[in-house]
Amino acid sequence: MIRQATQELGLSSLDAYTVEMAVDEACTNIIEHAYGGEGLGEIELEYKIEADSLIIILRDHGKPFNPKKVRPPRRDVPLKRRRNRGLGLYFIHQWMDEVRFDFSEGTNTLTMVKRKR
Repeated sequence: MIRQATQELGLSSLDAYTVEMAVDEACTNIIEHAYGGEGLGEIELEYKIEADSLIIILRDHGKPFNPKKVRPPRRDVPLKRRRNRGLGLYFIHQWMDEVRFDFSEGTNTLTMVKRKR
């Protein structure tokens, strides 16, 4: 579905790949953090294309997520000394042009936007 959307917009293969990676990472985070890694719960995915932008919306009904509570990664620490976790949200922000989180009425909503270059 996401690959089809990136092709429909005409994104470069590199941009299409980064969009797929961002969606994969976001879904992994939802499974692990919102649903506790139990494999229970649903993730709703929708996308739309507006002008030169692909807008991807993910919704879940798991634990509320507050992005302000996530510490930014320490980029000054060499990779060998970092723990293997904690970079997903950083990469999502790097890969996408806009990233917004909202929690309302028991629903986490993640909106990610990628613009065609």
